Amino acid sequence: MVTQRKVKERASRVLQRGNARRLRSEQTNAERKFWWRVRGRGFAGYKFRRQYPIGPYIADFVCLEAMLVVELDGSQHAEQQEYDVVRDAFLKREGFRVMRIRNSDLLRYTEGVLGSVGRALRGEAPSP
Repeated sequence: MVTQRKVKERASRVLQRGNARRLRSEQTNAERKFWWRVRGRGFAGYKFRRQYPIGPYIADFVCLEAMLVVELDGSQHAEQQEYDVVRDAFLKREGFRVMRIRNSDLLRYTEGVLGSVGRALRGEAPSP
């Protein structure tokens, strides 16, 4: 028997997948650059997925093997810090580690940022 709740959950998942698909086609320059470097197990043998639904949220990039979410933040994140705190707490409860990187840092210091992501993938403590 299909309940009203199951119907709503299914509709929500369909909507979320559509949103993820749209976000993949509307990437920022930083997201495009990051994806180019990590796609196809091209980054230390780890597989990343982009715009990946996790619960009610869509992660910019996720490595399921390492349970690492990489969020590339533009300037709008300065205005939505409370939302990000709640979102990060949810992801952590689900077992993910969350790494937030400003778009400008990725574009300016690509190799250094990728080095930090590599250390996080290996479970090493992040450098300052």
